[in-house]
Amino acid sequence: MAWIQVRARAPKTLHETIEDHLLELGAVSITFQDGADQPVLEPGVGETPLWDNLVILGLFTADTPSESLRSHLQHVFAPSGQFDIEILEDRVWEREWEKHYQPIQFADNLWICPSWCTPPDPAAVNLLLDPGLAFGTGTHPSTAMCLKQLAQQELKDQMTVDYGCGSGILGIAMLKMGASRFVGIDNDPQALVATADNARRNSIASSEFIVVGPEQEDQHLGPACADTLVANILAEPLMMLAPKLVEFLKPDGLLVLAGLIESQVPAVSEHYLPAVELHIADQTDEWVCLIGRKRKH
Repeated sequence: MAWIQVRARAPKTLHETIEDHLLELGAVSITFQDGADQPVLEPGVGETPLWDNLVILGLFTADTPSESLRSHLQHVFAPSGQFDIEILEDRVWEREWEKHYQPIQFADNLWICPSWCTPPDPAAVNLLLDPGLAFGTGTHPSTAMCLKQLAQQELKDQMTVDYGCGSGILGIAMLKMGASRFVGIDNDPQALVATADNARRNSIASSEFIVVGPEQEDQHLGPACADTLVANILAEPLMMLAPKLVEFLKPDGLLVLAGLIESQVPAVSEHYLPAVELHIADQTDEWVCLIGRKRKH
């Protein structure tokens, strides 16, 4: 069966009005896309942020009268009329969506693979991670840089922490690269669910993997408990959390920080002195990844 698709451009302030109109006209699905290459970073708990400029796609069955649909839409979008109507041939839509996600290599021995793909290098460390509510699938520069830095470390038998674990991608990677235990902390319940689901998908034993909210962290973390600690969040929480993160690190423990841009490095680094002297280990555009080790004395 063919489908009729309406493609419209609009500011996010109008998304509810346009969505209501499309549903009233019989749309069977509505999709929002970024209309201006605008990143949406670190949404608050329970938030579903939208881009300022949207592409709104409405899907209608083939028997929808297209001229009547066009007439109604011209009224909805008057006076600009910023919409198009096209005919889509029937496809297996799940497979079309999957085409956009392919295995990504982060180091010689580290790949992230959607579950429907065969790992390109079966002998490498392969993380199975499907897009979803995904809080990080490795495509953002900050996550990618963290993965590259972790792939260079000796993690065997280490106790590792990811503060702001999102999808759990960094913790799963550390365990697959030899860490013996991982604790993930996140204040978003959806992140905790996503992390636990991804751990199961990667056959991570529950004894090795703990993920909790900040209110429970004291049950699993204490002074000088972590060999390696990662925090891929934003500059402001990185500064606010500095005393706590430093306290969790063992002497000579490795600290990896990301989610900040180059201009924020001096302010963030100052909050970790004198315990940890941070330096830029990697940079992609303005995004940077900082690493450093906790002083032994």
